[in-house]
This record gives sequence, structure tokens and C-alpha cells, in this order.
Amino acid sequence: MKVRVISAIIALAICIPIIVAGGVWFYIGASIIGLIGFVELLNVKVHKKEIPYLMKALAVLSFLFIMINNYDVMGSLYMADHIRYTLIIFLLLIPIVFYNKSKKYNIEDALFLLGAVLFLGIGFNQLVSIRNDSLSYFVILLLIPILTDTFAYITGKLIGKHKMSPTVSPNKTWEGFVGGLVMSTFVVTVLYVNLFEYTGNIFVIILCVMFLSVIGQLGDLVESSVKRYFGVKDLGNIMPGHGGVLDRLDSIIFVLLAFSFVSRFL
Repeated sequence: MKVRVISAIIALAICIPIIVAGGVWFYIGASIIGLIGFVELLNVKVHKKEIPYLMKALAVLSFLFIMINNYDVMGSLYMADHIRYTLIIFLLLIPIVFYNKSKKYNIEDALFLLGAVLFLGIGFNQLVSIRNDSLSYFVILLLIPILTDTFAYITGKLIGKHKMSPTVSPNKTWEGFVGGLVMSTFVVTVLYVNLFEYTGNIFVIILCVMFLSVIGQLGDLVESSVKRYFGVKDLGNIMPGHGGVLDRLDSIIFVLLAFSFVSRFL
């Protein structure tokens, strides 16, 4: 427990100033964290099958290509176009033909890399975009999975009896799921209404927060499923007592991605 607390304090001491500063500093910090998380996911694949170094290198470049495509030195943002994604698909799929005889790189490996590149590339791209657009929105979105996880843990410990997905995450319960959903929705809705002086339909905010809270919890289960598939406890070890970057940011990335669906209603 002591190690977990110290790791958390150090992480917060590094991340909070960078988040507040925004701009280039946040962009650099997010790029470093994103790259570490991506490498974590690549490294865990070795538990099933090693991927050629050349394909790993192309995957890393593809990840960076997606993550940084919407940022320039002036801090302006623009949407990625389909040409970038087409190029990445070609880079990761066509080499199957040349590795075919040796079986070092097959369609399963290619789709794993493609999925990792798109998921984390778009996820961290969204991370940078939302922070550069609005610090207030960024903080609100961070609070949703944090509060959901916190209250889900507390509720589950106190009254949790019915397992949610015992084969994926034995400690998660339906009581915890509901407790995290209700409490995070209440707290974030109150904060949102007061912070943005919202005068519209309050039920729209409630539904949006509930949706993001549910997605965050499902994202956590997805990450647990990935770890069980590869037979690992954590995806990384950069934070002693907490695991790796993706072990901490899994639900946050899902919430940031899901924000694309609800942002038009806020």
C-alpha cells in the first residue's frame, strides 16, 4: 500500500503541472506516455508470439503518425483524413505476403498491430485534442472514470455480492457497477452544471455522464480481458504497485473516445 501511495503521489506531481500548462508541454508529455503505453501492449504480445522487430517499428511509427497528425507548432487542430489510415493499413497488412513462408508474421499479428495502432493512436490523439480545446472539459472527463472506479470499489467492498464478470474480473460486482455509476453521475453532473453555468435540460447531462461512466467501466473490463488472454497481471510496471500506463488509463481512454458521441449534446 505504501508503494502504491508513493507512486500515485509522484505521478500526480508530474502530470498535474503538465495538464495545467497544456500546449506544447502537454503534447510532449502525452506523446511520451502514449508511446510507453503502446510499447507495453506490443511487449505483452510476446506471451503468445513474438512479432518481427521491423513490424514493431512500423507499428510504433504508425501510432505516432495517428497521434500527432492533428497538432502543429502553433497548436492548431485539424481532423485526420482517410489517406493516413489507408497508408497504415497497407504498412501493416502487405508485409504478410513477404513473411508468409517463415510464418513470423501472419494475419493475426497484423490485425493485432492494426487494432493497437488505431485504438491507442486515436485515443491519445483525442486526449491531446480535448485538452487543447478545453481544460475544464478535460478535467470533467478525467473525473468520470476516476469517480466511477472509486465509488465502484467502495460500494463493491461494502455490499458487493453478485459478480459482474467472474471469468474476466472476479472482484467486480453489479452492486459496485451501480454504485460507481450513480455516484459519479451525481457528482459530475453537479460540477458540470455549476462549472459551465448550464441552463439546458439537466436530463441530457445526466444521460451523457451515465453513458460515459458505463463505457469507462466496460473499458476496464476490456483491459482485464486482454490481460487474462495474455496471462499477465499487469501490462507494464512503470508505476510500482499500479502497473503500467494502460493499467491506469484504460477506462480514461474509453471515456475520451466515447466523448465523440456525446459532445454534440453538451
